[in-house]
Amino acid sequence: MDAFYALAEPHRRKVVEILAHRGQLSATQICEEFDVTPQAVSQHLRVLREANVIQMERRAQKRLYAFNPQSVREVERWAADMTEMWESNLDRLDKALKDEAASARGRRAR
Repeated sequence: MDAFYALAEPHRRKVVEILAHRGQLSATQICEEFDVTPQAVSQHLRVLREANVIQMERRAQKRLYAFNPQSVREVERWAADMTEMWESNLDRLDKALKDEAASARGRRAR
């Protein structure tokens, strides 16, 4: 499972946002932020853990969850690559349009 899949679901994104802002929390504390069943939150936590977007630490009977910022590097790299590709495409299109406009002006001037 990858970070893209894990972060595609809105509840899971909210879990990540909560953990990123508030730090390490128990499943109970995370559940308090949602109007869904604890089982549903547990499933979301499992998906996020399997994708390594969050990490779980056991302390006695408690399981504490924390955001793993390293996990979103893949998403950041992908977004940067897509941005670079589109900027390059748009730059080429802009140049082609300017060249065409200049060519059209040259033909009219004759």
